[in-house]
Amino acid sequence: MTRLAIIDYGSGNVRSVRRALEAAANGAEISLDVDLTDDADQIRRADRIVLPGVGHFADCAAGLAARSGVTEALVEAVFRKGVPFLGVCVGMQLMADVGREDVETRGLGWMPGAVERLKPKDASLPVPHMGWNVLLDMKRHPVLAGLGDEPHVYFVHSYAFVPDKRDQVAAWCDYGGRFVAAVARDNLFGTQFHPEKSQQAGQRLLANFLRWTP
Repeated sequence: MTRLAIIDYGSGNVRSVRRALEAAANGAEISLDVDLTDDADQIRRADRIVLPGVGHFADCAAGLAARSGVTEALVEAVFRKGVPFLGVCVGMQLMADVGREDVETRGLGWMPGAVERLKPKDASLPVPHMGWNVLLDMKRHPVLAGLGDEPHVYFVHSYAFVPDKRDQVAAWCDYGGRFVAAVARDNLFGTQFHPEKSQQAGQRLLANFLRWTP
C-alpha cells in the first residue's frame, strides 16, 4: 500500500487532484491510501507527496506558511527521507526562490529561480494562457515515460517558473515564446500544467509518479 499525502492548505484544486490520482492508481493497479492533509505527522509518514495549487502565488505561499509545522515536515520528508514529491501548477511554482506576482514573495527555495509573468511575443495572445498545448523537448525521465511525442496537456496560468539551472527543466511549452512546462531534480518533479485536467496524458504521468523510485 502506497501512502500518499496531498497537501491541503486552502488551494482550490485539491479534490480534483485527489480524484485524478485515485483514478490513475486504479488504472495502473496501484494500491493507494490517500491523506488530504495539513497534518505534519501524516506528511512525515507519507510515501509520496503532492503539493497542488491554483491562484495567486503570494496567497498560496501564505496559506502554506500558515499551516503549523507543514513546511518543516515537507523538508524532512522530501530532503531527509527522499520521498518523491510532485508540485502541480502553483505547487510547482512554490518550489522557486521567489514569485513576482504583483508583489515579490519568497518561495520554498527548493529550485533556484523566479516565477515571472508570461510575456508572449505575439501581443494578440491572451494572458492567462488557458487551454491545451504541447510539451516540447521532454527530458528522458520516468515521470514522463510513455507520454508519446509532443503530448497535449492542459494549462491555466499567467506566470511561469524561470529557472537558474536549465538542466532542471524537464519539458518546455511554446506560447508566443518558450516557457518551462515541467521541472525535475532528484526526487522532485513539478508541472506547470494540470495533470488532473490532461486526460490520458495526465493519467499516465500521475501513474508514473506513483510508481517512480528516484
